Amino acid sequence: MSFFAKKIGIDLGTANTLVFLPGKGVVLFEPSVVAVSEQDNRILAVGIEAKKMLGKTPDSIIAYRPMKDGVIADYRVTEAMLRYFIDKALGKWNLFKPEVMVSVPAGVTSTERRAVIEAAMKAGAKNAYVVKEPILAAIGAGIPIQEPMGHMVVDIGGGTTDVAVISLGGIVSSTSVKCAGNKIDYAIADYIKKTFNLAIGDKTAEDIKITVGSAVPMEEELTMTIKGRDFLSGLPRTAEIKTNEIVKAIGKELRDMVKAIKDVLQETPPELAADIIDQGIIMTGGSSQLRNLAELVFRRTGVKAVVAKDPMYCVAKGTGIALEHLDVYKKAVIAKR
Repeated sequence: MSFFAKKIGIDLGTANTLVFLPGKGVVLFEPSVVAVSEQDNRILAVGIEAKKMLGKTPDSIIAYRPMKDGVIADYRVTEAMLRYFIDKALGKWNLFKPEVMVSVPAGVTSTERRAVIEAAMKAGAKNAYVVKEPILAAIGAGIPIQEPMGHMVVDIGGGTTDVAVISLGGIVSSTSVKCAGNKIDYAIADYIKKTFNLAIGDKTAEDIKITVGSAVPMEEELTMTIKGRDFLSGLPRTAEIKTNEIVKAIGKELRDMVKAIKDVLQETPPELAADIIDQGIIMTGGSSQLRNLAELVFRRTGVKAVVAKDPMYCVAKGTGIALEHLDVYKKAVIAKR
């Protein structure tokens, strides 16, 4: 019956979850958000529907993200979320349990890894595999990771920034810092609170980052009108924000991310460091799309950086490729039968 065994790759992220079916590509791309009713703890909505509720719920409904900093913070809800995504991707009438591969951050502990495997098994997987994100990101970005060649991957998502040097199919040196897209959003909200006396929600902060944010100051600044609640009067109010103010607001977060890259470069063996200078740094993940981030990395490290094609999808694509060629990538895979 193995012919019917479906394979499914899941990029289980702090901010978004992507589901990849080999042969079909990314079939699902939804926020990792779950809405739960407070009285009977029922799960009301998952994904896009639940994200619309963030910051807009009455007391009886809680909308939140069960993944924190790339790892499972709420086990039961993560399992329900995984089940929802698997069912939605495979269709209701799928009778065969799929083989599931899930991505985990590079700095994941064995306990956290076990939690991911257990959640996938409970959510209806026949076998569950976990692979570290930088490896999947590298595979998805089209890097030949099996070669005796040093490649540096920086995967910046919502909860974590994973930096790894990969050679011969394994991670040579890596670090994972809990500073990524979400922290940038908080920093922007914080800055606007201090500078304009204006309270804004997470979603608005994210919009500002995407619309006018940049990693280095720009000569021709972008501007945006922001709407929020005035702290003093308590009434709604609007204000103008420019790119270079955001650059200033997120400076500390960017420094943390660059420091992670430098730390890994400093512990990379010299032969691989030479390769990295030739190859450059490959950046993947949703938050790598921040304007001029590659330029900032280049200025701070002296190594040229490029953002991969479709950075959001790299990890998900990597799961799909690794699933189809499990024998090739078996070194990198931790399995649970």
